[in-house]
Amino acid sequence: MFILPLALMIYAFIDCLNTSEEDTKHLPKIAWVFIILLFWVVGSIGWLFAGKVRHSSAGGAGLSSWQPGGRRQQWVAPDDNPDFLKSLKDDRDDKAAERAAAEEEKEERGRREGGTGPDDKTPPTS
Repeated sequence: MFILPLALMIYAFIDCLNTSEEDTKHLPKIAWVFIILLFWVVGSIGWLFAGKVRHSSAGGAGLSSWQPGGRRQQWVAPDDNPDFLKSLKDDRDDKAAERAAAEEEKEERGRREGGTGPDDKTPPTS
């Protein structure tokens, strides 16, 4: 009879300490800490039911998982997410453009220094 309330109090205390100040409800975080420590059972139960903003999971069936348009929010894998795929394509295009610009700059530098470039058909003289 002593271990269960103690375990509940320890859980609520650690949960309260790990919760950000923005996610606490009704009282400041420090007040919840003192309530949990002073009133073991009542403070712990109060914290669990009224002290913290609870976020529903994305796949949950609660009302908060529904978007205003009547569609359910659903997690999309990266390979099915059009925004993610577009960002990959943009990154690939940017890198290809950078490589082309670097290669062109290298060829131009070679031509200016008198070396042979890929378009130069004359063999080097020795």
